[in-house]
Amino acid sequence: MATMMASVEQREVLRCDHCSLVQFRTANSLCRRCHKCLEVELPVAEPAPLTLVPPLPEKESGLQVATAVRDLRHVRNLSQRQLAARMGVPRTYISKIENGKAMPTLGSLDRLARALKVDISALLRDANMRHSDETAVLTADPFLAEIAAYTSQLTELQRSIFLNHVRELAAGRRRTA
Repeated sequence: MATMMASVEQREVLRCDHCSLVQFRTANSLCRRCHKCLEVELPVAEPAPLTLVPPLPEKESGLQVATAVRDLRHVRNLSQRQLAARMGVPRTYISKIENGKAMPTLGSLDRLARALKVDISALLRDANMRHSDETAVLTADPFLAEIAAYTSQLTELQRSIFLNHVRELAAGRRRTA
């Protein structure tokens, strides 16, 4: 008995801008839930904004976003699944972005930035600029700058104890002696 294998065609996955339902593109391009048009209307050609920095080639800028997303996700101790849940997208989408196989749209970059609690520009900067910006922000705070001066003198155990004290203070718990 012969069986026919149906060819699996790749279908486009879309998110409705109105109700946020993630779905395959329908034949009539209407959302399955709210029945609004899934087609993205392209704006009338506007002049490109002036930039002082020359744009990077597509491959380099894609890798730049990929490393930014991965670095920021690691800094915030988030898994791909947790970040995807914050954005409301599949985990595989985050994986594709981090591996440079997908380039997020402006809307996705905005959701990524909000999920990572950073400005969109942080996703577009190179790693050296991102780290120097974070360091500048931290050392601009006099309290944190004073603490930073002492951290080099602490052992790993002392740093761990100090960090636990800070966490407890932030959580509102008091230590009983």
